[in-house]
Amino acid sequence: MVTVLGTQKLLTTYQDLNSPRTSLESVLVPLSSDAVATVPSLHQERRPVAEAIDRASRAIDATREQIPLKDLAPREIVDLDVIATAEASMASEIDARPQLDDGAIHMAVVFGTLTSGMLNIDDPSGYGPVEIADASSVDAVDIDDATSYEDYGIELFDDISFLDLELAAEEPYVPEWKTHIVESGETFALVAQNELGLGYSEVVALLDDMPDPQILTNWRAGNSFDYKVDEDGRLLSLRMMKDIRDGVLLERDDNAFASTVIERQGEPVQRLFAGSVSGSFARSAQATGLSSGSVTELTHLLEQKLDFRRDSRRGDRFSVLVESDMIDGETLDSRVLAVQYEGERMDLTMVRNAADDHFYTPEGSGLEPGFARYPFEGSYRLSSNFNPQRHHPVTGRISPHNGTDFAMPIGTSVVAPADGRVERVANHAAAGRYVVIRHDNGYRTRYLHLSKPLVSVGERVTMGERIALSGNTGRSTGPHLHYEVIVNNSPVNAMTVDLPESSGLSGDTLIAFQNQAEPMLAALESGETGTVSVANYQRGE
Repeated sequence: MVTVLGTQKLLTTYQDLNSPRTSLESVLVPLSSDAVATVPSLHQERRPVAEAIDRASRAIDATREQIPLKDLAPREIVDLDVIATAEASMASEIDARPQLDDGAIHMAVVFGTLTSGMLNIDDPSGYGPVEIADASSVDAVDIDDATSYEDYGIELFDDISFLDLELAAEEPYVPEWKTHIVESGETFALVAQNELGLGYSEVVALLDDMPDPQILTNWRAGNSFDYKVDEDGRLLSLRMMKDIRDGVLLERDDNAFASTVIERQGEPVQRLFAGSVSGSFARSAQATGLSSGSVTELTHLLEQKLDFRRDSRRGDRFSVLVESDMIDGETLDSRVLAVQYEGERMDLTMVRNAADDHFYTPEGSGLEPGFARYPFEGSYRLSSNFNPQRHHPVTGRISPHNGTDFAMPIGTSVVAPADGRVERVANHAAAGRYVVIRHDNGYRTRYLHLSKPLVSVGERVTMGERIALSGNTGRSTGPHLHYEVIVNNSPVNAMTVDLPESSGLSGDTLIAFQNQAEPMLAALESGETGTVSVANYQRGE
């Protein structure tokens, strides 16, 4: 493609001359004393190229700056009437292209060339451009006939840094994550409007669509969140963590925001804790460095086989293998994998089975009883024993006491001692509010003097599930729970009756459990407290 240089300058001048509000400017072209009143031609062979370029240079300079009238000679003023020819052509033929004569074309070539600096030759001395003396000093360049950069034989893109700048300016906006740290007194609505480009109605709609809006409304000074905005400063994405594991990600979807729950997975790490009993077991366990949650889990676990008041002694030793999730150097969700208790009155080892999340002895025996002895958690005073020959405390007559009474405050939780189904929920003048449950092994249990039942007839309950709140209803001398166990339709002493044991593991299930338990038992035996790798204890490694 050939581009005529300088044409834009000529056409601009032409348009300016035809604008009624634009002052006329004269273009100065140096002429010789014998020149005729017309546009000078560059085809005059008697004029050196350098002289023609010099004349054109002065002409273009005259269009850039105002030259005082006193510096102008009459013979140097030439009006470019050649533009009128192009105007006449356009008026006569609307669809035809305007034609410029040879003089205008040559002036365009020279003006454009000088403006672009394409004919400047750098001075090796560093003092500026060197004037071309004549046409012979430019090898193989036909200045007179040149109409484009290519015709000059000049490399157009030796330096393309200007292209890089243009491309860089056209690069699309790429949003980046930024972090905002919450300051005292800040609310999400305030920050959203001031920094995230959201209106109040948009904030309300966003919070309504979130599964847990409190993560943004109940924040404190020092909390932080990450966000991205578009080039207009409007929110695109927001990410806030409720804690190190859980958070929420908001992303703009058209005119609304879609929320995604973030759940970070940690790296499992095992640690071994060891200590001895000195005072209470809970305090002794906490002294080893166990978290309060792990101490609680361990205590409930051992209580299934160990009566701390009766069986534990000072100096008894214990080891606990705990697994936690590690995220950014912080341990989360600790869980007991195995425990070994070596006491004066009892030795006990228990390992968690990954298949059902229950604990078993190394031989596969279950720890959780099939039927709990007490229908509540904690310890409460036994106020009246099972006694078929008891005199009733109100009437004074012999009235069998077919249950066991426990003194406890009104509203204490009563739990199912085993799996079963609710058989009856009723109110009686003497028994007060009561519940009856038939268990899977054929046993039945009754709970009297309740303040509030929490189950209904026909409902399925599981071991440890809350079924009622204790009270003082019916014929009662004080707040307490009357608890009965009935076997083969006959009441029995709940404190002495043989209760069903939970079933253990056998067959392939037992083999799988023992293979899994082997490295954990080896870690317990090693006594190497601190971080351990259970995998290293696989088959004696």
